[in-house]
Amino acid sequence: MKTVGTWRRAGYTLVELVTVCAVMLVLAAVALPTATYTNKRIKEAELRSHLRQMRNAIDEHKRYSDVGLIPIEIGTDGYPGELENLVEPIQLIGQVEGEIRFLRRIPVDPMTGEAEWGLLSYQDDPDDRSWGGENVYDVYSLSNGVGLNRVRYREW
Repeated sequence: MKTVGTWRRAGYTLVELVTVCAVMLVLAAVALPTATYTNKRIKEAELRSHLRQMRNAIDEHKRYSDVGLIPIEIGTDGYPGELENLVEPIQLIGQVEGEIRFLRRIPVDPMTGEAEWGLLSYQDDPDDRSWGGENVYDVYSLSNGVGLNRVRYREW
């Protein structure tokens, strides 16, 4: 038979449980803002990538029209008439089978979750936020949010 002095206690004391809970709470408090900023950084990187991709496609469309490889719509100055024109195949001039697409699809704005973008035409002022409708010279996000760099997404 064992005596009272030789028994080992099983389990944790209340102080040990409170200490473990406090440490876990501090770790969670540090991890949550980090996860939030990481998610926002990922969306911002995706937004930059989509804007760069569409702006490069607009520039390529203009370059192709300037050298006469694709037909120019009247009043567009060589820029695409609509954003959807970058997705549709365009017949190359002087080639029977030659077609080109500048984008596979219009990307989704990660900040709004929709494939809708703000447009500017070549004739619009750079600070305007209403599209004149003549052509597509630039694109921007329709989100009202502000980035981690404290610049509104509309101004990227």
